[in-house]
Amino acid sequence: MILEAVMLNVKHGMEQDFEGAFPQASNIISSMNGYISHELHKCLEIEGKYLLLVKWEHLEAHTIGFRNSPEYQEWKQLLHHFYDPFPTVEHFEPILIFR
Repeated sequence: MILEAVMLNVKHGMEQDFEGAFPQASNIISSMNGYISHELHKCLEIEGKYLLLVKWEHLEAHTIGFRNSPEYQEWKQLLHHFYDPFPTVEHFEPILIFR
């Protein structure tokens, strides 16, 4: 399992529109091969800041499968205009899991 972590900075005044568009984008990403789950968190201290966490079966499910798909073009159309600056995407692999 790979965890994709993305800090999203949504342009001031566009937070409601972003949150309104995200459920449709969620339908897109959740239909992809290799997708496990995702979460969107809103920062309590900084307005317009969100954390997106996506679990993938393997790195290529995201970097190749999703990013090279027609569905990714829909995702971009729905969400990318909200961000400033454009976010950096990072991937993590688990080394310790506690339950």
